[in-house]
Amino acid sequence: MITSAEILNAKILIVDDKEPNVLLLAGILRVAGYTSVSSTTDPDEVCELHRKNRYALILLDLEMPRTTGFEVMECLKELETDGYLPVIVITAHPDKKARALEAGAKDFISKPFDQAEFRVRVHNIVEVRLLHLRAKKHSEVLEETLRKLKSSGARELALTKETQKGLLPRFLPQLGNYKIHAFNNPTRHLGGNFYDILQRSSGECIGVLADVSGKGMSAALLGAMVLGALRTEFRSGTELRQIPDRLDDLLHEKAPDLRFVTLFLFTLGRDGAGQFISVGNNPGHLYRSATKQIEQLVPDVHVPGGASDFTSSQSRAFHLDKGDILVVSSDGFAEAENPQKDMFGEERLREIIQRDAHSGSHAIEKSFLKAIQDFTQGTPQTDDITFVIVEKSH
Repeated sequence: MITSAEILNAKILIVDDKEPNVLLLAGILRVAGYTSVSSTTDPDEVCELHRKNRYALILLDLEMPRTTGFEVMECLKELETDGYLPVIVITAHPDKKARALEAGAKDFISKPFDQAEFRVRVHNIVEVRLLHLRAKKHSEVLEETLRKLKSSGARELALTKETQKGLLPRFLPQLGNYKIHAFNNPTRHLGGNFYDILQRSSGECIGVLADVSGKGMSAALLGAMVLGALRTEFRSGTELRQIPDRLDDLLHEKAPDLRFVTLFLFTLGRDGAGQFISVGNNPGHLYRSATKQIEQLVPDVHVPGGASDFTSSQSRAFHLDKGDILVVSSDGFAEAENPQKDMFGEERLREIIQRDAHSGSHAIEKSFLKAIQDFTQGTPQTDDITFVIVEKSH
C-alpha cells in the first residue's frame, strides 16, 4: 500500500509555456499538500529534467510553441524503456484526448478544469506510478538475488513470498459493520495473485480477489499493474460493472500475449447491501446465519484480457445480514495438492465453512490455514492459495 506521505512527497513537474497556468497548477498542488512540485515553461527541457529527477508525474500542456506535448512524450518514451509514461496531459481541445492517450499519456485534464477533479486525478495517477515503481524494484531485487541463490530453494521461496507480500495491502480497513480477513500464500514460482479492500468516501466497502495468468516476473509485474489500475478505479468511484471492461482495455494494450485476469469484485454498504461480479473466478460462498445454509455466488463468463468473446459483465446483488459470512477464494485453494496428487477440492472448503461459521469468520480463517497445511504436508504447490473472508458483525 502506498501511504499518503509517499504520494504527497512524490516529485511532480508542471510543463506549460504560459507562466500564469504554471502558477495556478503549482498553487493548487501546494495547497493540497504536495511538497515537491517544480515547473518549466520550456518543453525542450522536459526530457533532461526527467532524466535527472525521475518524476512520479508530469503535468504536460499539449499546445506549446516549438515543441508540442506529443513530441515531448516521444522523447520521454526513450527514457521510460518499459513503456510507462507518468504523464497527465492538459488540453482545451477535446478531439486531442484520444490521441494523447494513444501516445502514452495515463490521463487527461480538460481546460478549463475543475480543481477537485484535478486533485483526484493527480492523486490517483501518482499512486499508480508509485505502485508501478515499487513492483519494478521488487522484481529487480528478486531477479538479482535469485541469480545469487540458484540452488537455495528455501531462500527462493522466502524471497518470493516477501516480494509478493509487498504488492498486498499492509493493513485491511477497520469497518464498523464488518470483520475482514485475507490470506495469500505464494508458490515457489512468483505469481500474480492478489487481493485488495478499501473504503470509499461514501462509506461503501469495495474489494477484489484476482489472479493474473502465468508465473514468474512478467505475471507479478502485470499483477502489480492491474492492482494499481483497480485502485485508481476504486478511488475514482467507477461503477462495479464498468471495471472489467476497463481492465480489458488495459490488458489489450499492455499484454499483447493475451494474458488474462480472473477476479471477484464486490461492494458492501453499511446496511449489508452489496453487488458482485465474478469474472472467471471460483464461485463465492455466502453463509447464511439464519438458515445455516451456504449459497453460491456464481461467476460470470467474461474473462478480461481477450479470453472470452463477451465484452461486458453484469453486477449482481446480494445482501449480508448480521452473522452472514462471505468467502472468496482463488482456484489455487481448491486445487491444492497433497503428496498423492489429490486435490483439496471445493467440497472440503464448504465443509469447513458449514462446520465453523457459527463461531465466526476468524474461526473459518484458522480452520482454512490448518486444513491446507495438514492436507498439503509441505508439498510445493503450482498455484497461489488466496482467500478473503468478510463477516457482517452487526
